[in-house]
Amino acid sequence: MITCYLVYTIDPYKVKEFETYGKMWIPLVNKFGGTHHGYFLPHEGANNKGVALFSFPSLAEYEEYREKIKTDPECQEAFDYAQRTRCIISFERSFMKPVFP
Repeated sequence: MITCYLVYTIDPYKVKEFETYGKMWIPLVNKFGGTHHGYFLPHEGANNKGVALFSFPSLAEYEEYREKIKTDPECQEAFDYAQRTRCIISFERSFMKPVFP
């Protein structure tokens, strides 16, 4: 299993828009075989950071997902929403391997 850890720098005046964006993506990741663990919004501390976590059974399956989202209409709608609202300033993507007991 591989978990994608996304850290977003968001516009602190557009947290609601970022929340809407997150709610758009959760079912889309699941639709393409991933397991979304949620989006996390600023609460205390930095007001311009958001996080998303989702997992795929393998890096290869994640790469397949990345190809499929390029042509999926719902995914394009989510990308367009973020661009239109300018709620995301930048993001960093890392991959982690979970440890279980």
